[in-house]
Parts: sequence; C-alpha cells; structure tokens
Amino acid sequence: MGVAIALIVLVLTYPNLPSLEVLTDYRPKVPLRIYTADGHLIGEFGEERRAVVTIGQVPHVMKNAILSAEDDRFYQHGGIDYLGVARAAVTNLVGGGKRQGASTITQQVARNFFLSSEKTYSRKLYEILLSFKIEHNLSKDQILELYINQIFLGQRAYGFAAAAQIYFGKPLKDISIAEAAMLAGLPKAPSAYNPIVNPKRARLRQQYVLRRMHELGHINDGQYEAALKEPLVLKRELSDYTVHAEFAAEMARQIAADRFPEEVYTRGLKVYTTLLKSEQEAAYLALRKGVLDYDKRHGYRGAESYLDMKDITSDQDEAIDEALQEIPDAGDLLPALVLAADAKQVKVYRKGGEILSLGGEAIKFASRMLDDKAPPNKRLKRGAIIRINKDDKSQWQIVQLPEVESAFVAISPKDGAIHALVGGFDFNRNKFNHVTQAWRQPGSSFKPFIYSAALEKGYTPGSVVADEPITISASETGSQAWTPHNYDGKYEGPMRIRTALAKSKNMVSIRLLQAISPQYAQDYASRFGFDADKHPPYLTMALGAGSVTPWQMVTAYSVFANGGYRVVPYVVREIRDEKNQVIARASEAQAGDESIRAIDARNAFMMDAMLRDVTIYGTAAKASAILKRHDLAGKTGTTNEYVDAWFCGYQISVAACAWMGFDQPKKLGNSETGGAAALPIWIGYMQRALKEVAIETMPQPDGLISSGEGRERNFIYAENVQKEVAVEETPPPLPEQPDLSKPPSD
Repeated sequence: MGVAIALIVLVLTYPNLPSLEVLTDYRPKVPLRIYTADGHLIGEFGEERRAVVTIGQVPHVMKNAILSAEDDRFYQHGGIDYLGVARAAVTNLVGGGKRQGASTITQQVARNFFLSSEKTYSRKLYEILLSFKIEHNLSKDQILELYINQIFLGQRAYGFAAAAQIYFGKPLKDISIAEAAMLAGLPKAPSAYNPIVNPKRARLRQQYVLRRMHELGHINDGQYEAALKEPLVLKRELSDYTVHAEFAAEMARQIAADRFPEEVYTRGLKVYTTLLKSEQEAAYLALRKGVLDYDKRHGYRGAESYLDMKDITSDQDEAIDEALQEIPDAGDLLPALVLAADAKQVKVYRKGGEILSLGGEAIKFASRMLDDKAPPNKRLKRGAIIRINKDDKSQWQIVQLPEVESAFVAISPKDGAIHALVGGFDFNRNKFNHVTQAWRQPGSSFKPFIYSAALEKGYTPGSVVADEPITISASETGSQAWTPHNYDGKYEGPMRIRTALAKSKNMVSIRLLQAISPQYAQDYASRFGFDADKHPPYLTMALGAGSVTPWQMVTAYSVFANGGYRVVPYVVREIRDEKNQVIARASEAQAGDESIRAIDARNAFMMDAMLRDVTIYGTAAKASAILKRHDLAGKTGTTNEYVDAWFCGYQISVAACAWMGFDQPKKLGNSETGGAAALPIWIGYMQRALKEVAIETMPQPDGLISSGEGRERNFIYAENVQKEVAVEETPPPLPEQPDLSKPPSD
C-alpha cells in the first residue's frame, strides 16, 4: 500500500517540478570587479563574492576533499545514496540522536537552487524528486561544477574559487591538501567552521576531512601527516588586494553604478581603470610614509584604548584574540595588547597569537607614555591597545594611528589618465576622498597661475619687481590695513620674477597681481579648471587664499607640463560585460588638440622654465637633489599658520600633486611647510614613476626669443621684443578687500 501511494505521488508530482533551465543555463550572481590598467584586481562589489570555474579548472585535490567531506559515493549513486542513508541512520540510532546527515551533493544542489531550508517532509520529498530529475538531465561533472560554484562558504564567499581567494589569498589551482581540506569542511556549517572566526572548530573539521581523504585513498600516509602539521596562513583582511587602491576603486564603482544601475553588482561587469599597479603602490607607500614621518615628528599620544583584563586568566587567553579581531588593521598598522610595560621593555600580544617583547629603538617613540607621570588614560600599561608595525629592517616597533590626513594624485599630462590616486591615509577608517572632495587653500602653490597671467600681460621671466614690504591701507582695502610679509621675513629688493617664484616671494606676487588686476587673474585662472567663484578678485589671491581640490591642482599643473592644453582627468578607461565585451569606453581628449588649448605654448614653456628653477634652486630643491634630475618642475605651498601643506609638480610624462592637513583645519606645526610635509610624498612617488624614464625637457616653441644662460636666461615673445614690460610705479586702484588680517604665507 505504501509503495502504491509513493508511486502515485511520484507520477503526480514529477511533471510539475520546476524547470532545470536555471541549472542548464547557469547565470550566477557575479560581483562587479575593478582592475588596474594592467589587470590587477583592486575592488570587488556585490552581495555574493564568486569566481566561476569549470570542472576542468578544479584541481583533483579540491574535488577529492569535497567528495570525502560531503559525498564519497557521488559518482556511484543516482542522486540518493541509500547506503549513506542507512549508514547515517545506524550512526544516529547508536548515538541516541541526530548526529549525521545523508544529503548527497545532488540533493544540496537541488536545495540551493530551488528550495528553502525549512525541515519538513514535503520539502524533503521535493528535494529527492528534484535530485532524480537533475541526475537524469545533467552529467555528474555538470552537477559537481554547479555545486563547486554555488555553495555558500562564509565571508560572503560563494563557491570554492572565491573561498580560496578570500581565506588564503590564492587561486584555487594553487591550494595545498591542508587548505583544500579546510575549505571542504565549510559547507556543513560555514559560520561554525569559519577558520577566521572559529579557528579551533575549523581545525577539528579539517582534521576530519583529512582523515576521510586518507581512508578513501585520496592521499597517502606521508601526505596525511604533512597536511595535519601544515600551519594555515589565513588572509584576515578581506579588502587586502594586491594593490592598495580603495579610493579609486570606489570612484570606479560609482561610475559603473551610474551607468548600469540595474545589475551592476550581479552581472559580472569588469571595470578597467587607468591606474598602473607599480605607480599606485608607490603612491600609497609614499603617502603612508609621509604621514607616519610627520606623526613621529609630533610625538606619541598614548594608548588607543584599553581592554578590561579582570577576566583574562593568561597571556594566551582566547578572549584577547577575540577582542583584537574586533579592531581592524589600518594597512600595516596592526592592533596589539600590552601585557606588561616598563621604561625598558613592552610585552605585547599581537593579533593572531604571537607575543612580542619590544625594547630599545622599538619603544623609543612611545617612551614618554611609559613614564609614571604619563596621563593615566594614555599611559602604556597592561590592557592598553596600541599599534605596531615593522620598520625598514623588518623589526617590530610601536607606532600610532595618525590624526593628520593626506592626498595624492598623479595623471598623464598627455590625456588625463590617472596613474595613481590615494584619497587618504586609510580608506577603511575614513572614506572621505581628499583628492576630489577636500576644498583647501592652496597657498603659494597657486602662485604659478598668477605668474602665467602676468606673462600673458607682457611680463617675462626676466622682468624685475621689488621684493620690499608693502602695506595696503584701510581706505584701499575697505576693511582694515593689511601688511603681508614673506614667509622667512626677509626682503631682497628688486629681483627677476623667475627668482621670486623660485624663492616664493610674497611681495613680488602681490605686486604682480596689483599690476595685472585681480579681476583679470580670476578670469585667467579659470582656463586651468579653477572655479572663479572660489577665488574672489582680491590681492590675497596672490598668496593662494581661494579654495581648490588636489584634483583641480593636478589638472592645472598638467597644462604647464603638456605645452598649454587642458586635459580632464579620468579614472575609468572601459567597462566590459560578463562576456568580456566592451560596453563603455572613455572618450579621451589628447594634448595637441587645439580645441582644448588653455594657454599659449610660449607661456607654458616659460612657466616650465621658471618652475624647474623651483626644484633646482628654490623651495623644492631637494626634489632634484634626491631624484638627480633637472627636468622636474613644480611649486611648494604652505598656507597661513601652517594649516595646509602642498607640493604640485611634474615631469613632462606625469603630473602629480601631494597635500597634507587636518580634516578639521588646524596648525600642522612650526616649519611644517609644503617642502617639509608634502614634497617627500611627491618625491617618493616619482622615484618609482620616473625610474625608467629618460630625462626630457620641453622643446622651445616658435615665436620666442631668448637671451642669457642658466638662471639669467630670459624669454620674450617675438612680437614684443621692442616693448618688454616694466612694472608701473603706481599700481592700479584696488577693489574692495575682505578681512586680510591673516593671509596665507609661503
């Protein structure tokens, strides 16, 4: 009677089972992936992290581990493993409760694609019938391939290829026997056996899988013993790509989402940026070093926080590692717990279980917080959370999370392609992109655009202007009297303007702006991409009192680098679909296209000559000294009270801009000029970017007459050779001025 009922149910139910089209035309949710121009992954966005592989791409060790853990008779049964069911029933009966399941891989595929996880007899019946249907329509390898790509394995990883990358940071083809066993143990309970969250339970599950692989003859005695002893190196930071380009990846994500909003995170789109791996990594490391060097110059601030130690029973207590797992790394700045501390030694527990004893140079930076007189809420003592990293000699040292921020961007002056972009010290801590979003005063890094405007008005690099004190009366300003000063407080009398720019003489810049008028300079600066309304037409414009972003500054300096053309920076070169077909491509404007000319080629050439003086003789002389090149050009910038530090410059193949400051503007510190704080970042990047680039300077364009040599060399427009401009003794009337009591400096 029971058999007859089962047959009736089968006849009535089987024809009504869902279509297997979702399996035969498998289209998994594949995340949006962002790559550098040279093919390195820098970002992945989507609910499911998946990398689809064919069964032929799955190594035998992985297949054997999966079958050993989940379904060792997969290639023998027809969808339901009756021997497995019987074995599980006996085990559960002897064990006095449900201890072992008997779902085959085919049943798991049926469940994952078509059914809910509710535990009812009707759902189990559908699962069995669907398993028969799947086995009837698909080959064993097709079923196993679906399982390998679809199964959830924790950490948002779907499929074993994604899990290998997420847990071990390597492609599936490269995993070891021990790693394969760990991954194969995850489907049973991804959260319970997650090696990052529950390493001990994961280890026990891995040992079970290895034992099954050994019993089934997939590995020999030596392989089994070696796998049991192999230490597993887990990739604990999920955002740890081979290239640090989180800010650029986020920009690319936004562009793709705006263009293809419907299926951007599930369709498997691939976005190729303009970034170059080596240059991006150089920019990241240079910015990090620049910020940490600044931080060291201003002292250690003490413990980051404290862990309550009253329930900690030993230095290897699991609670310590659990607490540290909750504290994210900041790149190579790793959290650690102080176990003991005195003036000579600090004993710390590092995330992952290693205990370190630090002394000498390793604790020198933190020494004032080891003193008994240190503030109780900052002193290093048992329970303090601190940061450590490795120095240039791979020795552990105490460091701290910096409070200051920084930004760096580099582009090709030829077409605006962004080669490197770092929007801040650490994306995971502060996602504000300082390259595109931070509006700051540029200080003296804005002066080149005043000088360029003066050249357009007829000045030449050899024109002489007085570097002497000046006072603008209250009647002239319409507010209060303004007495600006040079950064160093020194005045050198009449000098050529190319010398004045190299030495960043404020008095000369102000007198030039007086002569050409602030209104003209305001309009002229817009040719470089600046917003006129953010640069009011007052004399303070000569000292960079307006507002700019690093994005605007690198755009503007590229005009000097490429001979006078305004290219627009762009970060995405193309977007490809799941079939690798190009579905969107950037339209690039190339320098040389006269429709995008911003300034006369002769003007750009003269500015290039003057800006090279800055890096050879002027405020950025250490650029040429360190890089040993004479084809570098640029300008430092330091705003009033040392609030913002800049260096923007170029070699004709790459233009770049570095900035440093606090998000809530405040003083960086005495002597923290653009040359001290920002220029080292720029140099650090250029050391890599120009490593294999030949020294090359801009060719002199037609229409210029030159005289003199070296620093005395002067250029004059051919048509103006009979009328070189001299500065007027009496400047034109000034427009009404704002409060000028605290202008920017340098």
